[in-house]
Amino acid sequence: MCFQVWCQTGVGVRATVNFPAHGGPALPPSLLFRNLSSSAADFDLSPLDAHFMKRRGARNKLRIGNFLTFTGSPGIWGPTSTNSAMLAVAEINKRGGILGRELELSIYDSGGPIDEVVQRAEQAIAFDEVDLIMGSHISAVRVALRKVTGNRIPYIYTPVYEGGERTPGVMAIGETPRWQSRPAIHWLADVKKAARWYLIGSDYVWPWQSHRAVKRYIKEAGGQVVGEEFVPVGEDNHEAHLARIHAAKPDAVLISLIGTDSITFNRAFAEAGLATSTLRLAGAMDETVLLGIGADNTENLFCASGYFNCMASRANDEFLSGYQAMFGPHAPPVGSVGQSNYEGLRFLESVANRAGSLAFRPLLKAARNTVYSAGRGPVTIRDGRAEMPMYLAEADGLDFKLIKTL
Repeated sequence: MCFQVWCQTGVGVRATVNFPAHGGPALPPSLLFRNLSSSAADFDLSPLDAHFMKRRGARNKLRIGNFLTFTGSPGIWGPTSTNSAMLAVAEINKRGGILGRELELSIYDSGGPIDEVVQRAEQAIAFDEVDLIMGSHISAVRVALRKVTGNRIPYIYTPVYEGGERTPGVMAIGETPRWQSRPAIHWLADVKKAARWYLIGSDYVWPWQSHRAVKRYIKEAGGQVVGEEFVPVGEDNHEAHLARIHAAKPDAVLISLIGTDSITFNRAFAEAGLATSTLRLAGAMDETVLLGIGADNTENLFCASGYFNCMASRANDEFLSGYQAMFGPHAPPVGSVGQSNYEGLRFLESVANRAGSLAFRPLLKAARNTVYSAGRGPVTIRDGRAEMPMYLAEADGLDFKLIKTL
């Protein structure tokens, strides 16, 4: 079945989500980057860019193919990610689009078997002529999709990730361990005297790579790792993991579990009586996950992130005001992962305006070093790496309380 959603905020925004009978998305419409009535010579384009522009022909729409997750453990972020992307589309279209092109948003599910997600992306590029992919999904999907996008179309990856993404055409703008985990670990060591650490994460590339970095940061802070394990994505029975943690007697547990896996683990952690004596530092946690954990299960739970919806700033006030005006006071709570989809389109708008072009190579060149602003305020991209203010927060019931700028 196919859902077409129209939201009115002074401008119509269409988001098309297609789900066939077997449960995986079919092929929605596409996206477009520039008025191709001009010749390649007018823009000093390479043969690759000239082919890119010729293939799509002259169109009036800038079609965005957004790969979001609606199923499995990361599916908890699907609704707020969709809302945040649609808000960005509405605002950009109200300003006249990007380089005069109105944005049209198409949403694809990036959940389920990765080979099926790859097939959707291949078909979206080949048959829907999607000109840009934006993604808010686990890193395992990104690693697979970057082989599809290659040097063919730009790919903006928005959420927190393990760092080190240098694939041509891939623009990663999320938090990385150096800026997110390192100062938080040092703070917990200095202020909370955390010396013994246990690491637990989902069994895929983001926790694998992040833990490698985290071990260095713990050693820097004078601590030691007393245990580590990786849990299959979708695991909800944490009895054995908690028994090992209890036996290791850590001062702090670093949690790199994803989505609902983090929810079930943190609930079980508190119910086992560990929350009163053991600190927790979560890597991919936001207000959506906190709501699922529940107010009674968040004692001694800390999180470091470049965005919290309690941030007091003009940029965040404007973002949240627009979010509530568009979706109402009872919309899914927006957090770091969902808001990153808003960031992705604001980033695209900024670098396209800086490049004066939406052709492949000029866009990527402009994206290497730039400054843009969205919900979390100014973000600097330096040599392809995102740098932003980072915040440490402590869970306070169903809300986060900011305690330090890292």
